[in-house]
Amino acid sequence: MNQKTIVSMEHITVVFPGVKALDDVSFSLRSGEVHVLLGENGAGKSTLVKVLSGVYRKNAGTVYVDGEEVNFSSTKEAQEAGVNIVHQELNLIPYLTVAENIFLGHEPKKHGIIDWKRMFSETETILENLGVDIPAKAELRTLSVAQQQMVEIAKAVRLESKVIVLDEPTSSLTDKEIDALFEIMRSLRDKGVGIIYISHRFDEIKRICDRATIMRDGKYIDTVDVAETEIDDMIRMMVGRELTDMYPKTPAEIGDVLLEAKHFSTEEKLRDCSIYVRRGEILALAGLMGAGRTELARAIIGADPIHAGELFLNGTKISVKHPKDAVKHGIGLVPEDRKQQGLVLGMSIGKNITLANLSKTMKSGMLNSRVERSLGDDAVKNLNIRTPNLEQRVKFLSGGNQQKVVIAKWLLAEGNVLIFDEPTRGIDVGAKSEIYRIMCELAQSGMAIIMISSELPEVLAMSDRIYVMCNGEVRGELTREEATQEKIMYYATGGKDHEREED
Repeated sequence: MNQKTIVSMEHITVVFPGVKALDDVSFSLRSGEVHVLLGENGAGKSTLVKVLSGVYRKNAGTVYVDGEEVNFSSTKEAQEAGVNIVHQELNLIPYLTVAENIFLGHEPKKHGIIDWKRMFSETETILENLGVDIPAKAELRTLSVAQQQMVEIAKAVRLESKVIVLDEPTSSLTDKEIDALFEIMRSLRDKGVGIIYISHRFDEIKRICDRATIMRDGKYIDTVDVAETEIDDMIRMMVGRELTDMYPKTPAEIGDVLLEAKHFSTEEKLRDCSIYVRRGEILALAGLMGAGRTELARAIIGADPIHAGELFLNGTKISVKHPKDAVKHGIGLVPEDRKQQGLVLGMSIGKNITLANLSKTMKSGMLNSRVERSLGDDAVKNLNIRTPNLEQRVKFLSGGNQQKVVIAKWLLAEGNVLIFDEPTRGIDVGAKSEIYRIMCELAQSGMAIIMISSELPEVLAMSDRIYVMCNGEVRGELTREEATQEKIMYYATGGKDHEREED
């Protein structure tokens, strides 16, 4: 296929108050290619695609689409020119049908009213051409995250996109769902669509991407051929330094059992789940999506009710019926969805850090701003949170720095047990290493760490012991020494201890 340049962005500069988000960045996209934007969080990747899609206005530079200079002032203008972005946070309406979401604002009409028969029929044709088996009349809220993502892509296809931007599209998908997404991407690429792909997952980048443009601190670093470039070289360009140890696992003295959940069951998901974690230990909960790992964590902290089971702390039975009870007993959760469940995005860093222990900042019933600043300053320094000041609103931080704010909140609460649910999801490679270091330091201090992760290399490298879950049950337990990807997947797909033959 003769690949022509369909997007050319030259010398783009974007300045926000006090921050130069993009500094003289150039980028090009060819028809029929998947071009990945690489960089740590805060490198400027999302800002660049938001300039292209009409969300942000540039301060300097030129954008060309199909050889014509454009200055989009809205996403609608960009869509009309064939440029569509599928955001990490999906932009769909849950109580409308699949067809209504795909045709939203562009509904086919007959005699001035919506032609429902045609809309459902055309939706079925689009989905069939993409190889997606989703009912056109299904309400969006009944679909999985992966299916909703396919609806977003179908929406872009219906608009006859020349360019589709996929921002972290696999962050919530299973391996099977990722395979299905990649098949659709290859099909679109074969039809001449240019795809801009934003991801931190190098195994996926090697599978699906043709070229990579690397950014760092708002600047353009280089554009390379993915097949001809080693992952270590791309990482070095991203972070500006060598990452000699991606998983900085350091030994900790493992003590007595600190927290034990016995025979936990819930109405909908969990069935007779028993786990324990010791002081100084990093315990992993592994399994496929929907296995029940998050549900077990939420049950432990009292966010979801249990109808059977007991919880013990230091050998003493405790009652945790609400998250405030968990906080009282020193049990915290760094949730999978930090933006919705772990942070108040419109509030400052300082106020987010003190949320779980306001008593430390109160004096005579009033907020002591000086104490709040002091505690916040200590957390920013100790966890290396990159921010201009404590007053910065959390929503403007990178994913890695947002995660550190959530961790800082629980450290201030002086807990004994900290549960990390997908601790590095949506976080760049440099920040991942920092999160791992923090987890190890907490274990060395005597805390008990429970880590829920879907990334097997992370599970194998960082854990001292592993429970594997499937369909709401704990199917197997593995020590660090005996754990392999094959054994974890055996349990994760339904195998049980007594059925597995010893190697």
